[in-house]
Amino acid sequence: MIQSMTGYGKASCEYGNKKIVVEIKSLNSKQADISTRIAPIYREMDIEIRNSIASALERGKIDFSLYVEDSGSQSATQINTAIVNNYIGQLKKTAADAGLPMPDNALEIVLRMPDAMKTEMTVLEEEEMNVIRRLIGDAFCQIKAFRQQEGAALQRMFTEKIGKIASLLEEVEQYEGERVAKIRTRLEENLKAIEDRIAMDRNRLEQEMIYYIEKLDVNEEKVRLRNHMKYFMETMETEHAPGKKLGFIAQEMGREINTLGSKSNHSEMQIIVVKMKDELEQIKEQVLNVL
Repeated sequence: MIQSMTGYGKASCEYGNKKIVVEIKSLNSKQADISTRIAPIYREMDIEIRNSIASALERGKIDFSLYVEDSGSQSATQINTAIVNNYIGQLKKTAADAGLPMPDNALEIVLRMPDAMKTEMTVLEEEEMNVIRRLIGDAFCQIKAFRQQEGAALQRMFTEKIGKIASLLEEVEQYEGERVAKIRTRLEENLKAIEDRIAMDRNRLEQEMIYYIEKLDVNEEKVRLRNHMKYFMETMETEHAPGKKLGFIAQEMGREINTLGSKSNHSEMQIIVVKMKDELEQIKEQVLNVL
């Protein structure tokens, strides 16, 4: 079963006086493109988290967030009372010396001054780190389930599109005999129009005509296209993370369809080829989302 690279997972829990939240989003990308936004207290876990993401999700443009949603009644950031009082004293003296009243927003001004706020450094305990790891694991489970669900929808679409291309390929056969007969008739008519002006070796002419018609034969292209479609289905159903390989197979299918179109030399066959290209283009667009 294939997986999509698109997914979302979120997990949270109450720990002490705060609510810790882990959130992961992923979109398609050629490689593992990991972006993390982590609350300062948990920054020391950044490398560990990145390694876990790369191992669990493998590929995609991945945005990871770890933050504290509600810090409760206590805060790590507090007013530095001594410095604030000193700033207010200086502000009062300056206002008095200038003969001006104290500004109404004096406290707001002071709180913007350097060192007016202080942050109490909190040591990250192993117990809290284990809580974070458990949350990340829960978020991974959610995003993987999301990816599997999206992957199942993609697999159904691919199966449908491959089936349509196979059906269109069957339609080609009804025009092949007619096409060869028309080409042969057209060549003979053109030659009859000039045979009274040039000498022709009928045996050599027949050999050249057979060679020309064989050059327009599409049986090899049909066989290769069927083999590519079979390989696409087998890869999709059996391999883990086959996105890149499916893209390569789709390219090979495109080459055979293009060759089929260039050799067709028949309006109905060319219409069928256009329909096949349309189905294949939809496969190519969506295969970029496959893990």
